[in-house]
This record gives sequence, C-alpha cells and structure tokens, in this order.
Amino acid sequence: MRQKKIHTGGCLCRAVRFEADAPAARPHTCSCKMCQRHTGSLTAIWVEFPREAVRWVGPLGSPSTWRSSDISSRAFCGTCGSSIGAIDDQPTVAILLGAFDRTSAVDLQPTYHSYKGARPKWWCIEIRET
Repeated sequence: MRQKKIHTGGCLCRAVRFEADAPAARPHTCSCKMCQRHTGSLTAIWVEFPREAVRWVGPLGSPSTWRSSDISSRAFCGTCGSSIGAIDDQPTVAILLGAFDRTSAVDLQPTYHSYKGARPKWWCIEIRET
C-alpha cells in the first residue's frame, strides 16, 4: 500500500504546526494590497487545500484569525505573530508557502499570478513551467 504524502510546516516559535495532505490545490502568487499587508511582501505565495486535508497539530492547535473580508479570515500564530495563511468560509485553507518546512515539492509550485496590477511596475513575477 502506497503511503500518502503529507506536507508539514508552521510558525517561527513552532506553537502552530500543520499537516496537509498532498496534492495541494491551486498554488499561486498574489500581489493584491491585502496580501501585501498580510505578509509584508510585494507578493504572497499561496497553496490551497480542502479544509479536511489540513490538521493543526502544534501545541496551540489552530492558528489565531482575524476577519479580513466577507469570505475569509487571515491566520497567524497568537504567540509569535507569524503569518500562516487564510481560512476561507468555503471549505478552503490557504497556507503561505513560506510556512512550509519544505518548499520545493512540485505540487507546491505556483501555476498562476493574481492581481499583477497591484504590484510596482519594477517587480517582475515569472512562473516557469516544469
């Protein structure tokens, strides 16, 4: 029997940890202003999973959240403040790629870019096909 691949990750202090069943869905980059402010970066890299594919396994359990829109809440560690991702009302958990322990898995590679127009014109995003 083939073992299921699991992605792991968490925050800086390791109080919030997750396990997410592969394969990931809809990995993408985004340069909208909300993502910029959530991450402190010009572009966020998101990896989405169905809610039932993500387990919060750290000592704090699930991350703290802040309601950021009518459809989503931003997720972060209540201890160290690390951004973890977003938990949408639809059954989706979007995790920031930087929160993963191993970021090079093929199914985590972004396939498209959202809100290109919100980035500074000098900021170039290139997603290479594999």
